[in-house]
Amino acid sequence: MQPISFRTRLFLYAAVLLIGLLSAGCQRQSQALPPPPAPEVATVTVRPQKVLLTTQLAGRTSAFRVAEIRPQVNGLVRKRLFTEGTDVAAGDVLYHVDPASFEAALNNAKAALGRSEANLPAIRSRVERYGQLLAEKAVSQQDYDDADAALKLAEADIAYWKANAETARINLAYTRITAPISGRIGRSAITEGSIVTAYQPMALATIQQLDPIYVDVPQSANALLRLKQRLAQGQLNQNGNNQNKVRLLLEDGTVYPLQGTLQFRDITVDPTTGSVTLRVVFPNPDGVLLPGMFVRAVIKEGVNERAILIPQQAVSRDQKGNPAALVVDAEDKVRQRMLALDQAVGDQWLVSSGLSQGDRLIVEGIQKVRPGAAVRVIALGAGGHAGDAKLGNRAAPAPKSN
Repeated sequence: MQPISFRTRLFLYAAVLLIGLLSAGCQRQSQALPPPPAPEVATVTVRPQKVLLTTQLAGRTSAFRVAEIRPQVNGLVRKRLFTEGTDVAAGDVLYHVDPASFEAALNNAKAALGRSEANLPAIRSRVERYGQLLAEKAVSQQDYDDADAALKLAEADIAYWKANAETARINLAYTRITAPISGRIGRSAITEGSIVTAYQPMALATIQQLDPIYVDVPQSANALLRLKQRLAQGQLNQNGNNQNKVRLLLEDGTVYPLQGTLQFRDITVDPTTGSVTLRVVFPNPDGVLLPGMFVRAVIKEGVNERAILIPQQAVSRDQKGNPAALVVDAEDKVRQRMLALDQAVGDQWLVSSGLSQGDRLIVEGIQKVRPGAAVRVIALGAGGHAGDAKLGNRAAPAPKSN
């Protein structure tokens, strides 16, 4: 083995010295780096507020009044006097049944009545004369009794034919089938020349009154019980003149321009659905609402005087699906709060327990922190990027009652 030359040894010594210097410099640089800053989070301050709580319930419209047109006499339909799908007024003639047989029956009753009335004066005069002669014993008691019986029979006969004439007059009037209510009439089930019978099962046509119109909305019995409990516990206040006013959303999501009035809640729970029916009356002057339409009614439950609303983005779920939120304590450290949520109000949750006034709720930056970690709080405001905004600015306040 050849000995290492002086030049080679000098080069090796320089390389080792250079490596040592570089290693020492790196260690000093790593020791001089500052610790990473605390993660930034945006918060809102929880403040109770007065909020009007509503619930949306699906329902269907139904006519305010419905009249099925059926004949009250037998006969042949001679005319139909309405246009299908138009509005008719109460008393308008819809169908005309052939009146010939009914006119004959009325004339027959009138003739018989006239005959009976013609005989009455003579019979009454006979009874009066027999009464005078009976006092003078010129006629027997039997003769007087026979004359008196004939008078009573004539009077009864007149009453009978009067009743017959009135019945015939009523039946003749029934040949003109009229509208019992005002409203919009649908299609006709018969045409001219059809034979109809009195009170037949099949309706000739149907009239529906559409202004105003009903909206029938089913509400679960559990929701109704929960509402009653919150009222009893003082969590909700239903005082106010407009408490029974209801808004309506149409099938396409548009808002119906006129408000309705909650008329009543049914007192019977449907055993098949477990719900009760709420009936709301809406004005319908332009005929926008038609029977059978699917709609959503916005029902006022009441006013929560100290409601806590939080953005939905601030709520997360644990592995069991329980809602939770992160708050920042007085030491700027993250704490987890388990929540009890009541219902959604727009893009917010109504919290029934888990948060209190003054809590700083983390809205943005939740993914970057864990409970117990120190954080730096920044402001949250308009557009989601400015300052510690109050939740009261994120939900519409309840209207003041008159």
